[in-house]
Order: sequence, then structure tokens, then C-alpha cells
Amino acid sequence: MMVIRPVERDDLPQLLALAGKTGGGLTSLPADSDTLSARIERSVQTWQDALPRAEQGYVFVLADSDSNRAVGICAIEVAVGLQDPWYNFRVGTQVHASKELNVYNNLPTLSLSNDHTGSSELCTLFLDPDYRDGKNGYLLSKSRFLFMAEFRDRFMDKVVAEMRGVSDENGRSPFWDSVGSRFFSMAFADADFLSGTGQKSFIAELMPKHPLYIDYLSPEAQAVIGQVHPQTAPARAVLEAEGFRYQHYVDIFDGGPTLECDIDRVRAIRKSRLLTVVISDAPADETLPLCLVANNDYRRFRVLLLRADPKCDTITINAEVAAVMACQPGDSLRVAKLFTEEKKA
Repeated sequence: MMVIRPVERDDLPQLLALAGKTGGGLTSLPADSDTLSARIERSVQTWQDALPRAEQGYVFVLADSDSNRAVGICAIEVAVGLQDPWYNFRVGTQVHASKELNVYNNLPTLSLSNDHTGSSELCTLFLDPDYRDGKNGYLLSKSRFLFMAEFRDRFMDKVVAEMRGVSDENGRSPFWDSVGSRFFSMAFADADFLSGTGQKSFIAELMPKHPLYIDYLSPEAQAVIGQVHPQTAPARAVLEAEGFRYQHYVDIFDGGPTLECDIDRVRAIRKSRLLTVVISDAPADETLPLCLVANNDYRRFRVLLLRADPKCDTITINAEVAAVMACQPGDSLRVAKLFTEEKKA
């Protein structure tokens, strides 16, 4: 049984193995033991209410309930940019016009921005390729919404998600070649690693404070602005189905889009309901829709995929599921349909 749970200190070796499979480009999951260890520790302290809001971040893993082995990771930053700066480019325009010459040019630009400071962020989504079957990816991504729904007061009003931009099989980013390399004088992988390990001061120190004209970039760089890496396209589709939208903000390194949504407008948050637990050994009703099901235990939070009727007042589970979810008859579980419409397996 695949279950979402809070990260544990013993997960470090498994997370290092996952980081080695990303192929780069996932700045929040660097293959660096010290950085990942610190990230785990920060998450543990967040659950222990030992950190101020500016430093809080939750890390979850997808694990097999039998082996407890972590095969996927996802995370939520509570409020970005309040401690470490959080940068992106805002895609805008500048108008150059001459009435005398009857010339009007509307030129697209990139401007360094901190506009999302104070937003909650969905981040660090990665699933071991060996487990990318069935609905594991959907469970990993959407489980965070039930945590946010259950503990709404711990998060901000807006949620953002940076999507990995376009790069080739060798890790070359056309956007970086045309923009970042001009100012940072280092390889894309090096800048990516520094940012992922929390060393971000160089961004403000080296990036230009004035807008960049997109027309000056290479055609290859222009073409990938706001586009995602092919492996990230499914993750983007998942978020867009939940209500997230691209509002013309992109990553300063690879040009990938930042998606955003008001937290209370996210479908799985808005549509989730609390149902009363009934325990029975009767077989699950396979005609019911597949649902995200979460307990309401803050420190022992769990999410599973189960067949359930989210319009009903009760949810029937067996003893094995009840043990995994640490719940008893009469307890409440939060339930939301996995999809807006049921998809075929």
C-alpha cells in the first residue's frame, strides 16, 4: 500500500538516491548530503513547531506501507522569500513610440521580481521512475492539498509552484545560455546547485536591475520562455486541473513557468470534506470514484488513495487501512476526489 507521510531522518539515504535520478534542474533536491540532511531537519522542526513561519517547510515522502522505503518526495514551503530572497522574472512589456514618425513598438521584457514573496510554495516534486505507474504521481502531487485544507491556518492565501524549464539530455538550457550565463559567468549546473543549496546572494549581486528585452535573446531562448521540460509536462497538467495558472512569471535560470492560485480556489482544497470512519472487512466498492483520503493527525499525517463516495457522510475502510491511518471508528478522514472526472486506469 502506497502512503504519503512526513519525512523522517532515516530517509536521508533514500532521498540522496532519488536526487541522483533527477538529472539536474530540480534545485530543491540537490544530490548533496549536507543540504538534504538540513532540509529534513528543518521539516522535522517545522512539525515540532520549533521554527518561525519564515523558516517553516514541510517535506513529505511516498512510501510503501510494508517496507517504509521512500520512493517519492514532495514539499510545501510555508512562506517564501521572508528569510532567503525568492526571485523570478516577470514577463512584461515596454512601449516605445514616436508620434512624429508614427511608430509604435510594444516590446516584451524580463524584469527581476520578488512579487511572490510571502506566498506558500509547492516544491520538490519527484517520483522514482520505477514507481511511475498507476496513480502514484497524482497521489504524490495532490496529497499536499489535503494537508493544506486540514491545517489551513498554517499557510498563506496564495500558492505558487515553479515548473522545471526546458533543457536537453546533457543539462544544457537555451534560456540560461542566452541570459544567465551572460551575468553569472558559470555553468548552468553550477548556478543551479548554488541556488538549490541555499546560496542565493549571488543572484541579487549579479543580475541586472533593469528590464531585459526578450528580442535580444536567441530564438531558442525566446521559444522556451514559460515552457516546461517534457518530463514536467504531466506535473503542470495536474496543477492546472486543480486551478493553477501561468501569470507571466518565469524562473531566472531556465525560463520555466511559475504557476499560481489562491489557496481557497484550489479544487482539492475547496471540494474536500470530512467523513466519519466506519471499519468493515467488506470488499471495496469498485464503482466508487478514486479519492485522496487523509487523516487529521498533524504529526502523523497520512494520505492514501481509496475508493470512496465524497458526497456521503461516512467512509468505509478495512482494519489494515485503519492501522495505517491511525484512526478508529467514529474518527474523521478528509476526502476529495482524485480527479474532477474519473479517469480510466
